[in-house]
Amino acid sequence: MNRRQRSRAAFALAAVGALALTACTQVSPEAGGSGGSGDGGIATGAGVTSEPCPDAVNPDNGCIYLGVLSDLTEGPFAALAVPITDAQRAFWKQVNTEGGIEGYDIDIDTNTRDTKYQAAEHAAQYQQIAGSIAGIAQSLGTVNTESVLPDMIERSLVTVPSSWWSGYAFDDHDAGIVLETGYSYCTEAIVGLDWVAGSNGAPKSVLAVGYPGDYGGDSAEGVKRWAEVNGATALDPIGTGPNQVVGNQDAVVAGVLASEPDVVVLAVGPAETAEIVGKLAASGFTGRFLGSLPTWNPKLLGSPAAEALAALYNHMSPYENWDGESEGIAAMKASLDGELPANGGYIIGWALGYPMKAALEAAAAGGDLTPEGIASVIDGLSVDFEGMQPSRTYGGDPQENADQAVNIGTPNPDVDLGMETIESFYTGTTFDETDYSSACVATG
Repeated sequence: MNRRQRSRAAFALAAVGALALTACTQVSPEAGGSGGSGDGGIATGAGVTSEPCPDAVNPDNGCIYLGVLSDLTEGPFAALAVPITDAQRAFWKQVNTEGGIEGYDIDIDTNTRDTKYQAAEHAAQYQQIAGSIAGIAQSLGTVNTESVLPDMIERSLVTVPSSWWSGYAFDDHDAGIVLETGYSYCTEAIVGLDWVAGSNGAPKSVLAVGYPGDYGGDSAEGVKRWAEVNGATALDPIGTGPNQVVGNQDAVVAGVLASEPDVVVLAVGPAETAEIVGKLAASGFTGRFLGSLPTWNPKLLGSPAAEALAALYNHMSPYENWDGESEGIAAMKASLDGELPANGGYIIGWALGYPMKAALEAAAAGGDLTPEGIASVIDGLSVDFEGMQPSRTYGGDPQENADQAVNIGTPNPDVDLGMETIESFYTGTTFDETDYSSACVATG
């Protein structure tokens, strides 16, 4: 029994209690078989049928149903999650147009659910689809995903998270069913500060500002680790929340002005980013801001903070920006027929498709498209992202295999989606001097 199998067994035992609580909401597979062999001798189970998908591109193909659990209407990340989901829909349409996977098209529409970025709603919507899918193409939010992870493990439902928490890298947590993309927020902060040190001079003091929990907490721990390795002062992190919750960012602005850091690392939303940077610039602050992946929206270029953002703020992303030149970026743009998406969420959504596609291809090649068969190929699975991010192999040592490549951008109204890449896939040296043997922060 390998490390992932042992972890899966341990988490299956832990899931028993959760399953007892949710048993009354379990559903029978509506779009999945109960096992057996599909066309071509491939074993199938929940979420795979010999009948074609609704509105099938290839009516002679069977159908693989995947779930999507995202923030699609009124939650705090809906503006980002809607284009993420749109891009996933376009990604799988391309896969189907090219013939599908071993005689099967892929459907994500039937089991797409709006979770409103609430853990309870996420869990409720998950239970509605869990027995009818072969895997989960998107699960938005770490805490939300964590709320159903034991049941995912029990069902062997391979899942692609739309969040970047460090804990996903460790099999003793997720039993090897989670296909994370990019780097963690913790890694991002470490490597981003290396870039600042190399391009603007090593900062003597650094400060983390962020939401509580996995997002801001992971980023703040990265700031702390960078400071420890590089002999800088990590000032006490400043916690905040979305403006819908806290009203405004005046407390953050006051805290930054009082501590006068050389660099502020932001792990907040776009609205909070604009307010913090704009108000601090107006108050005479001249330090630099590094913004985590979710901090940017091109609409900020139309805000009163646009000039301050262009002067003081740099964005970090594990994926190429819209101005990238990879095969993946080209394919993504082709899916839009010359139109622009609302924001860079579309880039994220397209990138999220590659690991699930690779897993389905490997499972089909092995003759087993049951959830268990798909889960069995994850350890050692190699994924080519067509240049949108570095290729990666899942499993192995998290520190050795960690994605550390950061794309640095600067706001520019003259480029599409408003973010100009000034450094592609930068990797520093500090991360390898840190201990990445467990999650940077817990989610609880």
